[in-house]
This record gives sequence, structure tokens and C-alpha cells, in this order.
Amino acid sequence: MIRPAILSMLLAPATIASPLAEAAAAAPPSGRAAKVDAAVRTAIAKTGAKGLAIAVIERGKPVFVRSYGARNAARAPLDTTTIMYGASLTKMVFAYTVMQLVDEGKIDLDKPIAAMLPKPLPEYGNLDDYGNWGDLAGDERWRTITPRMVLTHSTGFANFSFLEPDGKLRIHFAPGSRYAYSGEGMMLLQFGIEAGLELDLGKEMQRRVFDRFGMTKTSLMWRTDFARNLADGWKADGTVEPHDERSKVRAAGSMDTTIADIARFAGGFARGEGVSAKARATMIGPQLAITTATQFPSLADELPPAARDKKLSAGLGVISFTGPQGRGFLKGGHNDSTANTFVCVEAGRRCVVILSNDVRAETAFPALVRAVLGNTGVPYRWEYGPGAE
Repeated sequence: MIRPAILSMLLAPATIASPLAEAAAAAPPSGRAAKVDAAVRTAIAKTGAKGLAIAVIERGKPVFVRSYGARNAARAPLDTTTIMYGASLTKMVFAYTVMQLVDEGKIDLDKPIAAMLPKPLPEYGNLDDYGNWGDLAGDERWRTITPRMVLTHSTGFANFSFLEPDGKLRIHFAPGSRYAYSGEGMMLLQFGIEAGLELDLGKEMQRRVFDRFGMTKTSLMWRTDFARNLADGWKADGTVEPHDERSKVRAAGSMDTTIADIARFAGGFARGEGVSAKARATMIGPQLAITTATQFPSLADELPPAARDKKLSAGLGVISFTGPQGRGFLKGGHNDSTANTFVCVEAGRRCVVILSNDVRAETAFPALVRAVLGNTGVPYRWEYGPGAE
């Protein structure tokens, strides 16, 4: 049990440091803002999570950006400019970057990545920075994998080859035929962009996304200035995990960001900035049916057709769904000490983004999103597994 004095400290909103958050915090507390604030406090009390930050987007503009609790075991406050791990939210931002390249004619979503490369993929061997491409020798299906298949998680790869019993990368099903979450697939498209198009993905995402939206404290690689205000994480057993200083650009999940920065991206994306209307609609719309009961394990058996959720599909880098408010999309991010979610409904260009440096907060996400957006139809049981509401 958390002692009352400690609980009071954990629930106290941290000092708001960014102009964006200052505006939201300084505004008179409307009934809506008070409801969000109360929902967050309840979530922290129920889960025991040590830190959480939330941003609310209305009509494509951040209207509420606030952080709560602690950023490390020393109980330094988590504020809106604290560096937090973006985890797999990176994949959504990567997909947004890819769609800019599609708009410019540099990438064709349905042209095999093999055609982008100077030599056959297996000849590159196993590369620590990207993937175990040498393991694919003898299986010609690698030649058919396209950017669309990568972004819909239908390459046929496991999440990562190190999760395979023998640690070898393999293709489990005909590429493009079904959804199976794969970070290694994202790394294949990154490899195609860097080795084929000769573009530096880190620099491209910096220019095309982070600079565009004024995300001055966001990067795909560790920066020394991050150390001044950095979030460590809490695991399910309550132990602290130090923040990983990521030294490589990885489209699958190396982004560090802040709640203030990701709010800027969420608002810009909701407004449709940076990509054409066609590219945006393609990204968030249904591209591939979801055929499993849950997202993980990534190679779970498919359900019989009659048992599948017809309102749930893979978009490009996001999950597309249809609910009581119409079209929506989501993306999650998770590791042993991180829990993030990014949920939007197209009606009203409304979103909620939650970053937590405590994985225990994840169980409260359905209630928090509902408190902000109402009943959206987010497929929580598929996203988080049985028992999620």
C-alpha cells in the first residue's frame, strides 16, 4: 500500500515547463479538463504507477498537456519536457515519414523492397544494425515483400529473429497474406531506404517530422542534453529500469520524446500537415484484415472467418478501427518499463496520447481514453489481451 503522503506527491501534477503545456495548465479548469485530471489521478491510484503524462488534442490542436508523478527513483518530478521512451510509437512516426516519400514518388508502396536494393537481400548477410538478412537465403519469398506489407505487419517475419527458437530469421507465411506484428519488418524497410535510396533515416525523420513540428526534445538517437531531465522506468514488479541510451537509429522503436513534443506531432497529424490527404487516408484507413483474437503473440493462430472482428484492420503503421464515433486509429508502445498509447478519432480531429514510464499504468489506459474521447470502439481485448476493457 502507498502511504498517503507519498500518494499525494505522486498525484501532484509536475511543474509545467513548455509554453504549449503552460497554456493548457494556465487556462481556467473547464469541466472537461477537470474530468481528465481526475481520471488520471484515479488511474495512478489504482495501478500504483509512479509516472504518467497525457495530451489531449481537439480539432487538431493540443488543449491539455500535463504530467504527473516521478521520473526516477529519487522522485524527481516528471514534467512535460521530461525525456520519455517512445517505444513503438516510433513505428507510426516512421510510417508518416514513409508516406512523405510516397508523396514525392521516392517509394512505391507496392514495389518490392528488393527492387530498391543494389544486390539481393541475403547477400548483405546478418547486420546488427538492421536484421538477419543472410538467414533468408534459400527462401525466395523475400523478393515479394513490399513497403505496404512492412507497414501492415504482413512480412511473414516474427517480431524479431532473436525470439525464434534458433535465433534465425524466417518467413512463416506468404508475405501480404495476414497480420503478424514484426519490428524486424520495419527494419527491412529502413534498410531499403538507407541502402537503396541512400537516405539517412535519422536525418530524414529529424527534418521531415521533428523539425516540422518543433519537437526539439525528440530524437531517434541518444543526445547528451537528454540526461538533465530523463525518465527511468518501473517494471511490473516495481523495480526501476534505467533509461536506455540508444545509440542506433531504429525505425522499429528507438525514439525518445516528451509529452509536449508528441502532442505537437499528434496535433499536426490530426490536421493533416506534412502529407497529402490521399497519403494520410491510406495510412489510417483499412489496408489488411486482422484475423487473430489478440495482437500478441505475433504469430498466433488465425480465427475462423466468422469470429474475426470486421471493424478492425491494419493501417500503415497504425491500427484502423470503426466504432460508435466512426473511423479511428491507434498505436501502442510497450517494453518492460514503458506503456504508451496514441488513439485518435477522425470526427473532430480528436486524439489522446499517453506516455508512462511505469508499465503498470497500461491497465488503466482503456478507462483513461474513454474519459477523454468517450466510447470509441478501440479494440482493447485485441490490443492488450483478455480482460482488457
